[in-house]
Amino acid sequence: MIRTVSVTLATLFFTASVAMAQMNSSILPDVPEGVQAMSLLSEELRAGTPSESVLENLSTAKALYESDPGNADSIVWYGRRLGYAQDYRGAIKVFSEGIEKHPDDARFYRHRGHRYISIREFDRAIADFEKAATLIEGTEDEVEPDGAPNPAGIPVSTLHSNIWYHLALSYYLVGDLDNALRVYEIAIAQAPNDDMRVATTHWHYMTLRLLGRDEDAVAVLEPIHEDMNVIESMPYHQLCLLYKGEAETGRVLDSNITEAGGDSAMYGIANWHYYNGRTDDAKAGFEEMIAKSGWASFGRIAAESDLARKF
Repeated sequence: MIRTVSVTLATLFFTASVAMAQMNSSILPDVPEGVQAMSLLSEELRAGTPSESVLENLSTAKALYESDPGNADSIVWYGRRLGYAQDYRGAIKVFSEGIEKHPDDARFYRHRGHRYISIREFDRAIADFEKAATLIEGTEDEVEPDGAPNPAGIPVSTLHSNIWYHLALSYYLVGDLDNALRVYEIAIAQAPNDDMRVATTHWHYMTLRLLGRDEDAVAVLEPIHEDMNVIESMPYHQLCLLYKGEAETGRVLDSNITEAGGDSAMYGIANWHYYNGRTDDAKAGFEEMIAKSGWASFGRIAAESDLARKF
């Protein structure tokens, strides 16, 4: 019988097996004890306190993993649940174990790459996503189940679309806009529904604007319209409408349904100011995001990247 949540955070966190502890430490950069990552502005980033439901899910995933540590699905979900509990370093260790045991399973590279983004290790993320892209070549795409389902309970992303989306984002975050554009053009073609379509279009559009390709940027917005069937990517949808001149900034900010959604909206608006020449407004927007407590969303990470590289 799976035990309920009476375990301490210390017991749940950093619970990789002895075998994982003996793995090559090069999978993770050195940081001070208790720190998950160093920000791009040299700040120590520490895990917050997970909710009870997050800890319950982690406890269940840990028990399933321990009962069958060679099972690929159990390893994937244990790693994912560690990530949702903000133990990104523990998640990376688990996904690395999965790679050792199942080297041809693209899911482990996809999820480890995601957590490398979380801890600001973008070059490692790029390497993982590029590897995942080679592994899915010629394979059927598959729906990727949600660890934190949307209100409709309908998963909106797939393995292939997530690999391309996160690979393009990784290039974007290091300022390699040419490669980001190359991959976003693949990602938009792979988008399986309107949620992935508006999310990818948002980053695709920003990349083109930052490259000075304004006419091409306008063109990628053509398929975007008010009545799309968007289930969870409302901030990205509203941002795309903002870029088309069909929404106001207040409406974009009102569209967020999660902390990550709010960060997406804030980053999109700040960046919109930046490539339209309003650099003071952009800098203020990026700095406002950095002042918030949450630090793991893509919008927050992108704001850090922009402040570090541009200001």
